[in-house]
Amino acid sequence: MSASDPRPAVASADNPRRPYVRPMAGWWQRNPFFVRYMAREGTALFVAAYALILLVGLVRLAQGEAAWNGWLEALRSPASILLHVVFVAVFAFHTVTWFEVLPKTMPPLIVGGKRVAQSAITAGAIAVAAGASLALFGIVWGLTR
Repeated sequence: MSASDPRPAVASADNPRRPYVRPMAGWWQRNPFFVRYMAREGTALFVAAYALILLVGLVRLAQGEAAWNGWLEALRSPASILLHVVFVAVFAFHTVTWFEVLPKTMPPLIVGGKRVAQSAITAGAIAVAAGASLALFGIVWGLTR
């Protein structure tokens, strides 16, 4: 408040009214839409963590064969395997929720004079992503055999 503003910042004996302070604690927990939004945004932390794991692998590769083999052995540990299972689940949630946002952010898709349903766009995008992932997996698998 400025010095020229006649309203008091707090209640006083002269004026019992206090300014309204909007409660912000837990604002996102009151609406399921925002809970899902915050969960989707929270998956970015897992993406960053996995990027760090890959970066450590790159550093170990640059340090030589012994360091690289040590990193690969660490990835074979039960804790690492469990962590990777969690990563896959979180990344699947992240992918599906981002594809659910896709039809809301793109211009309307008109096929045969009719607007394509949002669920069809989401399902199509997920199918294309799954197919591309499987194709890439097959190529890498074939190159390593």
